Amino acid sequence: MHPRLIPSLLITVLVVSTGAWLASPAAGEQLFYLTGEEARVAQLRALWNLALDQTRPPLHLAPDAAIRHLPDNPLGVNTFLEQEVEEAKRARSLQMIRDAGFAWIRQPFVWSDIEIHGKGDFEDRRNQPYRSAWDKYDNIVALAERHGLRIIARLGAPPAWAHAGYADLGEFGPPARFEDFADFVEIVAQRYKGRVMHWQIWNEPNIFPEWGNQRANPEDYARLLCMAHARLKGVDRNNVVIAAALAPTIAQDGGGYPGGGLDDLIFFQRMYQAGAGRCFDVAAAQGYGLFSGPYDRRLNPLQTNVARHVLMRDIMVRNGDGHKPIWLSEVNWNAVPNDPTITDLNRFGMVTPEQQARYVPMLFERARAEWPWVGVMSVWFFKRPSDAEKNQSWYYFRMLEPDFTPTPLWEAMKAYAQQRRP
Repeated sequence: MHPRLIPSLLITVLVVSTGAWLASPAAGEQLFYLTGEEARVAQLRALWNLALDQTRPPLHLAPDAAIRHLPDNPLGVNTFLEQEVEEAKRARSLQMIRDAGFAWIRQPFVWSDIEIHGKGDFEDRRNQPYRSAWDKYDNIVALAERHGLRIIARLGAPPAWAHAGYADLGEFGPPARFEDFADFVEIVAQRYKGRVMHWQIWNEPNIFPEWGNQRANPEDYARLLCMAHARLKGVDRNNVVIAAALAPTIAQDGGGYPGGGLDDLIFFQRMYQAGAGRCFDVAAAQGYGLFSGPYDRRLNPLQTNVARHVLMRDIMVRNGDGHKPIWLSEVNWNAVPNDPTITDLNRFGMVTPEQQARYVPMLFERARAEWPWVGVMSVWFFKRPSDAEKNQSWYYFRMLEPDFTPTPLWEAMKAYAQQRRP
């Protein structure tokens, strides 16, 4: 054979062998664990994206840093127990959550549901008979203690009176006086001192409508966070302050009405520039898979996937917070059916119930193996009190139906949680 033909022959052999490997089932599985994609064309596109990632500056992740606030059991679940009218259903929920091996619940302590009618007024007069607005929250805390579950208390959602003079912001917007929120935070912390130790301040302030009908404002959120931090530490220095989970978005418009948001990475860095680094013990992100699977390793700042918190970690390390963890406040894929009765257009990605049940435990395993800075991960969500929202796509994140019928996701997470017990 002529020597000049050897390079061409080698290239031909390489191309043929690579093509044969790519066509094999084994290649598909290996590429899934590299790209998070199951379709072959999507896998090849992801490989190209991963190659482009190598052209960006290296991330600073400090994987060997001593991280505080990393629990032995990171398994959590989001609950809406304040919406369950019957105490027996709250008790059944927490019994099931504990029996399945979960250790945490992320539970709203809704400002507008506690200090309802005016500042310092904690009586619920919305229905007869009047009662203390604290009753159901006292019950939730007591039940969680009984079942050995720790609470992440999510604080936000101002009452109408707190919006006075600022009412155009909508029900989720910040209060007119941040001091009113700080006062509420202190009162709740005093009531449950030594019983609830983990407090999350607001949720997704970088998008509409979570910061109201206005543009997202990292500087204002930092001020609100620091005021809450001071009150919580004043009540008990052992209280753990968790920053708001930031919604993964690449939007640049700031989040003004009627939609949009501000890129979570930009928002986070501006929080640091506003001094928020001294005002939280734990950072928080959302861990939604959206349009790819749990092993998507792409880290493009202009795309969102389940690993986006890695880019947040880089920001933390660069700002001197390598010792702090990130907790993933909401993790899941959306098993929304292809049903015309579901009226909203935002599908949050779309997977089958079987894929959802496979992906979520995989994400927990990936976190344990690859992300030493990730702490509690809370599945979104346990159940709703009724099926009134079945026409909305977000309903299909649920683990149980309102009547406690389990979904494949619940069964899969129960099996996973019990398997990983020491």
